[in-house]
Amino acid sequence: MIELIETIRTYFGFSFVRYAFFTGTMIALASSLLGVTLVLKRFSYIGDGLSHTAFGAMAVASVLKLTNNTLFVLPVTVLCAILILCTKESSKIKGDASVAMISVGALAFGYFIMNIFSPPANLSGDVCTTLFGSTLILTLSKTDMIVSISFSILVILFFIFFYNRIFAITFDEDFAFACGTKTRFLNVMLAAVIAVIIVLAMNLVGSLLISALIIFPSVSAMLLFKSFRNVIVSSCSISVFGAITGILASIVAGTPVGSTIVIIDIFIFVICKLLSAVINR
Repeated sequence: MIELIETIRTYFGFSFVRYAFFTGTMIALASSLLGVTLVLKRFSYIGDGLSHTAFGAMAVASVLKLTNNTLFVLPVTVLCAILILCTKESSKIKGDASVAMISVGALAFGYFIMNIFSPPANLSGDVCTTLFGSTLILTLSKTDMIVSISFSILVILFFIFFYNRIFAITFDEDFAFACGTKTRFLNVMLAAVIAVIIVLAMNLVGSLLISALIIFPSVSAMLLFKSFRNVIVSSCSISVFGAITGILASIVAGTPVGSTIVIIDIFIFVICKLLSAVINR
């Protein structure tokens, strides 16, 4: 045990490890806040769809050799998030169809662009890193860390400031609208914030594992608690614990960061499921 602590302390002497730790913790916290709302509103797959959109945008940014991919990826993902939300209310294209169309189209377009314009020797590594986030979190610069943490704080402040209205549209959007809440505007803002989380989380777990980062802590918390506030607090705790444990385990054991975090979240979900069965017996 003492040897393990010394190993972790040694690794924390490297700046890139500290950047990964602080960034991953804040991203996990921000993701878990809105994850509960997404699950309750049955919008879980919007996260998956937007992650594929972000992958396509990142592929284009890589081909254009932009110095900061986020400046291109973030606006595109936010635009697609709002587009998905608007088509959700259309009588011709339902929400699930729009998510599928945009996500699959963006994923195919991104891989197509990377296949044509990227050197063949780097293609597999670039795609794997983007999809699974295997090394992105460990290559963050200080500027990347500051940007990611700043956006995460903005997401947290948004949730705190609009907490009551988010609660209202989560459980009864029609009643909230009747009471004077600007539900459409709030949904658009919510979609934009979710898009920000997706772009940030790509550095942590990659585009294919983002939904797991958002959904597992929320569902695990719902197995143990019933009130919205308790579920939020529990989801945040589970998500942060999973991120911290996953990052430390991946650094020490040399495993992929994103996959390690998701596996720990799955393990926590199984424990919560067993506890729920015991409590409800």
